[in-house]
Amino acid sequence: MMADAAPLPEPPARRPDFEDDFTAPQLREDCWVDHYLPHWTSPERSRAHYDINGSGLRLLIDADQLDWREEDAPLRVSNLQTGVFSGPAGSRRGTHRHRPDGLVVRTQTPQRLLWAPTAGRVEVTVSASVNEGCMLAAWLVGTEHLSEKDSGEICIFEIDADAVGEAMSHARCGVKAHSDGRLTTDMTDVGLPLDASRPHTWTAIWGPSGTVIGCEGAIVKRTSQSPHYPLFLMIDLFEIGPRSGTDASYPKSAHLHRVRGWDTVSTECFR
Repeated sequence: MMADAAPLPEPPARRPDFEDDFTAPQLREDCWVDHYLPHWTSPERSRAHYDINGSGLRLLIDADQLDWREEDAPLRVSNLQTGVFSGPAGSRRGTHRHRPDGLVVRTQTPQRLLWAPTAGRVEVTVSASVNEGCMLAAWLVGTEHLSEKDSGEICIFEIDADAVGEAMSHARCGVKAHSDGRLTTDMTDVGLPLDASRPHTWTAIWGPSGTVIGCEGAIVKRTSQSPHYPLFLMIDLFEIGPRSGTDASYPKSAHLHRVRGWDTVSTECFR
């Protein structure tokens, strides 16, 4: 069931600091890096597959798409993120060290901080995938460019394709500590009275007073925790497990319709 159902606060009464409705004919390079954590793998494996059509940007998993890393196979990803950071090749410095098996930088990637607020609000409008084996997710992850400790994550949503229904869908959201000892992982499964394969909007608000996550204007998760350091936004389509179906089943897809974000250090939005 919906974890809270109280209404979300209204967004700031000013223009967003970050906004994209994906109406431009090409991906905006001032907003997005179209690779999934490219420093931990090779460019041909991290590169996002996507197209832009009249309803936004469509993240794709193609039949011939490579696994993100050979060690993680079978796992294919198409991702957009609002920046990137890594240390030199061979080091263990880099954004989102999410695996415990010792990720090492394979492709040194120049630092790009396109949008990395320490506190703020973001709204992400998506249509989730219903293709077998897929998951659509949006995360705010610590950039780690200031400290390796800054690795926590706000999981705005994770939606498995088999959790999408016409009248009810299910998602996961909350906070993941990863290697930030100042945080405790706190994730919640929420039921949503909607078809998540249709356009719907997720919101995350975070700052000194904690984190609020909402869907379609209603709060679904509250926590007193919040990472207090710069965060990149990542929006990902995964195909997890062996390829399923025939070549005619591909590309598998999910839609990204709009993103708006505001930078703020105010606690006003939590009242």
